[in-house]
Formats: sequence, structure tokens, C-alpha cells
Amino acid sequence: MFRTKRSGLVRRLWRSRAPVEGDGDADTGTRVGGNAGCCLGKPGASKPNPGTEAELKALTYSILKKIKEKQLEVLLQAVESRGGARTPCLLLPGKADARLGQHSYPLPLLLYKVFRWPDLRHSSELKRLSCCESYGKINPELVCCNPHHMSRLCELESPPPPYSRYPTDFLKPPDSPGSVPASTETGGTAYSAPMGFSDSLALQERGEQPHWCVVAYWEEKTRVGRLYSVQEPSLDIFYDLPQGTGFCLGQLSSDNKSQLVQMVRAKIGYGIQLSREPDGVWVYNRSCYPIFIKSATLDNPDSRTLLVHKVFPGFSIKAFDFEKAGSLQRPNDHEFSQQPRTGFTVQISFVKGWGQCYTRQFISSCPCWLEVIFNNR
Repeated sequence: MFRTKRSGLVRRLWRSRAPVEGDGDADTGTRVGGNAGCCLGKPGASKPNPGTEAELKALTYSILKKIKEKQLEVLLQAVESRGGARTPCLLLPGKADARLGQHSYPLPLLLYKVFRWPDLRHSSELKRLSCCESYGKINPELVCCNPHHMSRLCELESPPPPYSRYPTDFLKPPDSPGSVPASTETGGTAYSAPMGFSDSLALQERGEQPHWCVVAYWEEKTRVGRLYSVQEPSLDIFYDLPQGTGFCLGQLSSDNKSQLVQMVRAKIGYGIQLSREPDGVWVYNRSCYPIFIKSATLDNPDSRTLLVHKVFPGFSIKAFDFEKAGSLQRPNDHEFSQQPRTGFTVQISFVKGWGQCYTRQFISSCPCWLEVIFNNR
């Protein structure tokens, strides 16, 4: 019997499905159980699919065989590249349901379960990426089912574990006399994000489109490259990305010979996506390893501590909340005592965390990290 191209695509898609935890092939970096972080998913059983493997396979085959061949090719490219390739939306009827065992799932949710998150239970656990055509639309007839146009919502622990607390004093007024060189607690080296901030301000002086943030890349205590000014609504920050444009850290010239820095740099991979949306700035972890984030708007405005939040691969977190930021004065802690007068900052470390539960007490000890400086003008 001759095998059609469609049937070949369906078989390749089934082989590329997301491994279920316990299969032995699951990416341990995406597991969200345990006590290692502050960003929690909703843990499921080791075999979260309510139906058997045979039922799931039969259902998936029946659904995929109804999809147009061109759409199958789009889905396959997205799945096999694990989101590294820029793929268009996969628009399918959003109100169609599929039954698996005793459970009924909307078609988009089932495809997300099969190809990204086997433990996914409800659409409320998801956040659509701003690059998707279905972003912001309410109950459209056709919904994008591209699993890599979605992310899992990062749930913050409440209350957080004590080891994640990071002492700070972020309620000093902008003109506080406390704006002095960085504390020797950071390791004895005075450094500050505002140094070189004029790199981006010069753009406005030349009449170019104003930026909404600038990004600084650091390796330990050394800033690498110039500040990257961001005008577009979203920015990909990566070390190695098959397709796409953005801030490529791999193209920056670094003199750091540390083996740890080189190892972490190689693990950045697809990196993160930074997007400015109506409610704030979101960070989506596109890499295969956790990232760690500290932001004043992630915590209680009355708190004397800032938390370092762990964000797992495939998860999104609202790193900067516009509404909360309006009630905060300029962040000013003992690690970053010279904050730029033009906005707030968010610190993001790749792979390695910092804080009381790590040997690295300060982000300046992390191998590879970012500082995102927001423009509040």
C-alpha cells in the first residue's frame, strides 16, 4: 500500500509528541514539582493523560487526518523546532471538542496537551503569546492551535519559602542621599547599570523612535557590549536561534574565560522573549533551562524584601506590572544603589539562581544575566 504524504506527516507528528513524565525522555528542566523554585505549575501524576496511550494515539490520528496538509506542515515545523522556527498560526475551530477517556477537551487544549504539556488540565493555565493572531481576541470562531504560540502561566508561591527572600530597601525616594556607589557587599567592585545609559538616550536626542526599555547583558560583574535599545513591542533575547531577529548574545565579544560562564552561555539557547503588553511587561522562557527574575512589582509593595522567582522552560511571568509600578517609588536596594532616574529595572539570570539558598548571594555573581531598564517617560 502506498503511503500518502499526509499519513507520513501524521506519523512524524505523533513521534514528536511531548514525552509524558515517567517515559524516560521527558525534559527534566520542565518539571515543576519539588522545592527548587518559586514559580509553580500545577503538578500532575506521572501519567497525566486520563485515556490510555492507545486511545490518545487513535484520537490524535483522527484529528490530525482532518487537518489540511499545509497546516500539518506548519504544526510539524513548530513541534520539531520546539518553537525555534518562526511559524504562522494554525487556525482551527475553537469550539470543537474531543473526548479522551471520561474527559472532554476543546480541540486547541488537546493539541497543547499532546505536543507540549501532557499535564495540562485547563485553558486558564495558559497565556497566549503576543505574536499570535488570536492574541486578545474573545471567543473567535477560529483559534490558533499552534502549541508554540502559547505559554504556561507562572504561579507564584504565597507565602514564598524563606530561602527565596532577598533583602532590599526599595522605597527610598528618587532624590534620596542614599544614591552612592555600589555597596562592597556585592563583592567589592562598584558597578552600576546607568553607566552607558546615554547609549540609548542618544537615540531620542537624534529624533529617533523612543525606546520603552533598554537591556544590558552582564557576565558576572562585567557588562558585555552596549545597551540594547528596544522600540518594538516584543524582543527575542537569545544565544542561538534558528530563525528570527533580536538581541543575539552570541554575537557579543566577551573576554571572560570562565568555564562556568562559557557553559551557561551555551545553555541560553533560544533564551527569552520580552513583550510589552497592555497590563505590563511579560517574560517568556523559551530556553531549555530555568531563568531567575527579581522585580519590585512581583512582590507586595509594603514588603521590605524582594523575591528571586524561578521560571521554568515554557512558562511566562508578568515581570513588570504597570499598575503596581505606579504606586512604587524608585527601587533602590543595597545591590543596585544607583538606579537610573528614567525607570525601574528587572534582573534576569540564565540557568543559575542567586539568593540565600545559593552560593551566589548577589546577581553580580551569576555567570550570565540581564538587566532590563524601563523608560517611564
